[in-house]
Amino acid sequence: MICVSLGRTRHKHMIAEHQHLAENGVKLVELRLDYIGRAVNIGRLINNRPTPVLIAVRRREDGGRWMGTEADRQMLLRSAIVSGVEYVDLEADIAGQIPRYGTTKRVVSFHDFSGTPDNLEELHAAMAAEDADIVKIATMATTFSDNVRMLELVKNATVPTIGICMGEIGMMTRILASRMGSPFTYATYSTDRKMAPGQLNYKQMHDLYRFDEIDEHTELFGVVADPVAHSHSPLIHNRAMQHAGVNARYLPFRVPPDDLNTFIAACPKIGIHGISITIPHKERALDYCTQAEASATGIGAINTMIFDENDRLGYNTDYRAAMDCINAVYSNSDAAVSHQGRRVLILGAGGVSRAIAWGLKQRGADVTIASRSYDRAAAMAHELGTRVVTWDDRHAQKPQLLVNGTPVGMHPNVDEAPYSKTAINNFMVVFDTVYNPENTLLIKQAREMKAKVITGVDMFVRQAAYQFKLFTGREAPAQLMRDAIKEATSPVRINA
Repeated sequence: MICVSLGRTRHKHMIAEHQHLAENGVKLVELRLDYIGRAVNIGRLINNRPTPVLIAVRRREDGGRWMGTEADRQMLLRSAIVSGVEYVDLEADIAGQIPRYGTTKRVVSFHDFSGTPDNLEELHAAMAAEDADIVKIATMATTFSDNVRMLELVKNATVPTIGICMGEIGMMTRILASRMGSPFTYATYSTDRKMAPGQLNYKQMHDLYRFDEIDEHTELFGVVADPVAHSHSPLIHNRAMQHAGVNARYLPFRVPPDDLNTFIAACPKIGIHGISITIPHKERALDYCTQAEASATGIGAINTMIFDENDRLGYNTDYRAAMDCINAVYSNSDAAVSHQGRRVLILGAGGVSRAIAWGLKQRGADVTIASRSYDRAAAMAHELGTRVVTWDDRHAQKPQLLVNGTPVGMHPNVDEAPYSKTAINNFMVVFDTVYNPENTLLIKQAREMKAKVITGVDMFVRQAAYQFKLFTGREAPAQLMRDAIKEATSPVRINA
C-alpha cells in the first residue's frame, strides 16, 4: 500500500488533510510530528484518526525539522507507542533505547542523503536485529546500480523491508516497492510538499502508476533520460496501457551518461522489456543494440530499444513520425511522398534534427542545417551529406520547409522563437518539434503569415504510438494519447 506523509505546522491542518486522504482511499498515513510548530498533542492527532498511522519525529540529520531536545523527541515516540498507534519509526541508532510495547509495529530506519553505502546487507542485518517488524533504508542514489542493489536487498530480505533510493535517479525504487516485497512505499500529499528528494505524490502513485495493481507479472517499460522528471512520456504511455487493458507500467529512468552501460545490462534482470531513449543517450544507445533497423543505423541514433531474450533491438520512431507528419502536409494519401529538390532548412543539430535530416535527405530533399553550435552542425552535415550554414545566415536560405529541432520556444521560455517572422511566407511549411507548448511562438507566427504548420504534438504522439506498438504489439489509442499530452501541457492545468 501507499503510505502518504503529512507534515504541517498546525494540528488542525494535519487533521484536516488526514481526513481528506482517508476520503480519497488512502490506507496508511505518516504523521511527521517534527513539522508541528508548537507543543505536540498526540491525542488530538490520533484519537479519532480515520486511518492507521505511522508516527515519525525526524531529526535534522535524518532530513527532518525537529528543533527540540533528543530526550523530548524520544519521549514523543514512547508516548505514541503507549497511545497504541499502528506503526512508529525509530532510527537505527536509538531503536535499542525504546522497547516494544503493545501492538505498535516498529519500523527501524536509516537515512543517508549523501549516497548509498556499499555495505547494505550488513547494515540491514544490524537493523533487523533491533527488534524490527519492518526495516526501512532510504539512501541517495548517485548511480543506477544503487537502484539495482537496493531492489535486490528488498527482494532477498527475510524481514519485511522498505528500500528507497532517494533523488530523481531513485524514483523507480518507490514505484516498484510492492513488486519487490515491500510492505508499503511512501508518497507525499501533493507535488509542492515533497519531504524527501524524488518523492512522488499520491495522485501520481495511485492514478498514473496504479501502484496497488503492480505485481510480478507486470511488464515494465520506461523513458531513459538525464534529466527525466520533466518528461510527459510516462503520462501518455501509462494512460494508453491502462486503456488497452495491458498489465504494464511505463516508468521514468534518470540515467547519467556514464551509467548507461549499467542500466542497459540491468534491464532484463529488473524485468524491463523496452525503453524510450532521449537526451543525452540517443546516439550512444545505438552501440548497445545487437540489431537495429536500417534507418536507425543510417541516422546514427535510436530512440527506442526492445529487449527480446538476448537481443537488444534498436528503432528510431522519431524518424518515422516526422516523415509521417511531413508527408501528411504534402499528400492526402498514405503513399510515399517524394521530396526531390525541396529546399529544407533544419534548425539544430540534436537527435531529432539528425533523424529528420536523414529522412528528408533519403527522399531527395536539398537539406541545409543551421545550429548555434556550428561545429556540431558541420559534423552532422558531413556525416549525412547535407549543407551547413552558420546560425546568423539561416534567414538567407529561402526554405520551402522549415524545421525547428532546437528547444527554443519551449516552456517556460514561450516568448522566444528560433526564426524571424518576417522570413516566413505563405508558401512555406513550418514544422516545430517543440510540443510544450503546442502553439509555440514560431507556430503562431507561421499561422499569422499563412504558412502551413506541423506542431510538436503531432510528431510526439505519432512517435509514441509507434513505440506503443513496439512495446505491446497493439495499435496505440492515438487520440487518447493526444488528449493526454494536450492536458499535460495546457497552460490552465492545475497541479495536484
